[in-house]
Amino acid sequence: MSWALLLLLTGALAFALAVVLRRREELVRLRRTLAEREHRRDLEVETPTQFQHPVVDLSRCMGCATCVAVCPETGVLEIVHGQATVVNGAGCLGISACERECPVGAITVTIKNYEKRPDIPALEPSREAVGVPGVFLAGEVTAQALIRPAIEAGSAVAREVAARVASAPRPERALDLVVVGAGPAGLACALEARQQGLRCVVLDREQELGGTVATYPRRKLVLTQPVDLPGHGRLTRTSYEKEELIDLWHELARDHGLEVHGGREFTGLAPTQGGGWRVETRDASYEAPYVCLAIGRRGTPRKLDVPGEELPKVCFSLLDARAYSGRRILVVGGGDSAVEAALALAEQPGNEVTLSYRRGELVRLKARNLQRFERSVAAGKLRALFHSDVLSIEADRVHLRVRADGVERVTALANDDVFVLIGGTPPVELLERAGVSFDPSLRPPPRAVLEEGTGIVNALAAGLALTALTLAFALWNLDYYGLATHERPTHDKHAFLRPGQGLGLWLGVGAALLVVVNLAYLLRRSPRVRFAWGSLRAWMTSHVATGILAFLFALLHAAMSPRDSLGGHALTGLGVLLVTGAVGRYLYAFVPRAANGRELELREVRARLAALVAERDGGFEERARAEVLALVEGAQWRAGLWQRFAGLFGETRRLRAGLQRIELAGLREGVSAERVHQAAVLARRAHRTALMAAHFEDLRALLGTWRYLHRWVALLMVLLVALHVVYALSYGSLLGGGA
Repeated sequence: MSWALLLLLTGALAFALAVVLRRREELVRLRRTLAEREHRRDLEVETPTQFQHPVVDLSRCMGCATCVAVCPETGVLEIVHGQATVVNGAGCLGISACERECPVGAITVTIKNYEKRPDIPALEPSREAVGVPGVFLAGEVTAQALIRPAIEAGSAVAREVAARVASAPRPERALDLVVVGAGPAGLACALEARQQGLRCVVLDREQELGGTVATYPRRKLVLTQPVDLPGHGRLTRTSYEKEELIDLWHELARDHGLEVHGGREFTGLAPTQGGGWRVETRDASYEAPYVCLAIGRRGTPRKLDVPGEELPKVCFSLLDARAYSGRRILVVGGGDSAVEAALALAEQPGNEVTLSYRRGELVRLKARNLQRFERSVAAGKLRALFHSDVLSIEADRVHLRVRADGVERVTALANDDVFVLIGGTPPVELLERAGVSFDPSLRPPPRAVLEEGTGIVNALAAGLALTALTLAFALWNLDYYGLATHERPTHDKHAFLRPGQGLGLWLGVGAALLVVVNLAYLLRRSPRVRFAWGSLRAWMTSHVATGILAFLFALLHAAMSPRDSLGGHALTGLGVLLVTGAVGRYLYAFVPRAANGRELELREVRARLAALVAERDGGFEERARAEVLALVEGAQWRAGLWQRFAGLFGETRRLRAGLQRIELAGLREGVSAERVHQAAVLARRAHRTALMAAHFEDLRALLGTWRYLHRWVALLMVLLVALHVVYALSYGSLLGGGA
């Protein structure tokens, strides 16, 4: 007995220590994530080409972290207070893996500021420009910046044109369709048009196929999703090197006889007398009844507009970094293209590479590029000049204005090559001249992103319906189920409803199979298992449904009278599993949501404090803000769970002392009573909100134990079911079965 007690105490203390250490680590991570989120929101950075942006429905999110695991870019989504939150929306690649894989449909990837943006064309559902019949748009210019949507849009345009050509008399003409742009959308449109029997020509200002992809640096990885490419079939991989895609497009263009005219820069559209369109380029014009504009968004490269930018050493793209060695190079820009170019150039022998960026930090980068950049700077391979602007470019040097510690200075940097990678000017004006409207009021309304709730009403309704059917079946056979166990063998229905024979046996088999299907959800959700058949949301629905059905089947299999046996204990475990699953799926989200709500309140208070500081520009507001932030810090992070409960009165004293310091600062500076009162109100609200956020987080952590209970009960239940099946198969014929 003494040994057992000692071992039990040792195990309990080890478990408690592990829980405390893990909780401490979780709080450190949570604090860091919240700080990063606030930092990103304060910057409010939106990249020129950013469209997609995830939105999380906290009323549905159950904190499974599947979205974080499947996101191809780290740092976009993180778990805060047990729920997913957007930390760096600017880093979203638009792959939408989080939306597809969320098991409860809590994430929607939408276009940021869609209803206000002046750079998205107004299109009909057919992708035809509003008010410009016969002119279609596809690809990146329509806010579809990824290869898969571009290919799908281009193919859809060709099918629409083919349908219109087939339904109308076809006069003798040279072309049915002119495609402007040889990127993924334009090539897909041309390939589909070829398959549909249309006479088509592809125009592009570059000689190389590929559009924007062709301008990527050598061997750059291009992310995509499985998609059907006309004339080729399925592109199944999730990433390709630039050269692989370019070679594939060249092969398809050659094999399908596409008529591609390179070196044709699109300059405008004009209607023809026959009702079609004349596509103007700098060197030629083409007429057709239908036009697909797939010209991308980069348009013309942005320039610095400084003296010397016309020198031959100034470039606006980098195709192959290996062509540069032993050079003094300046890269201007702070986006992924600029940083990737700087990193590639810094890896070449003998190069001295400097990155110039007008901001104080890189805020538009993919997480992987940022990590590579920081490592390169730390290793001395790359120099970074933040808060810098190019003033002029000369044959052997570049003049820059650099701001540091509030002081501006002009420096001359010895230089052989300059790469200006600050994005491009979207072709809005060019398309507007062609008749395409960018008026937001003409665009269809965006898909509404609303909180849908946990779905508990539907779940309760479905559960009630299934239970009611089971109850009806039991009442229908009450003459058997109402008998005592020892009286049942003589009943006429015994052979049909008993656990080891007839329907009773098959209900047990069905319950076991439902348990297997239920557990398959874990395989589908695991990132370590390559099992991606069906959507995870459908699997989550089946997980809930099969859990309920397995319990009801097992209850009927036990003839509504479970015994003190392996089967009876398995049934009890299945019931506990249902309860813990319901807590996790439908009830657990309320507390994390409340904690996240308090974080939003804290952000609002911080914003008001920052506005006061900016408005007044006085020392009192700045000191009041520092005092409030110190109160928030102490209330939310500096104490543990038990210390926080024990120190509630102490927090009241801290708040009182903080308010006194604010009042004294106001008296010393002679500020008005109204300003002091305003600061005090914000201090009280911030302190109270921080305390509530901390307490909700502690409560969430305690409730989070349902996950472990759910998993261990599931394991125990599976073992009991397996033993029950083995026992029934071995001795059922002797004992007459039974649950």
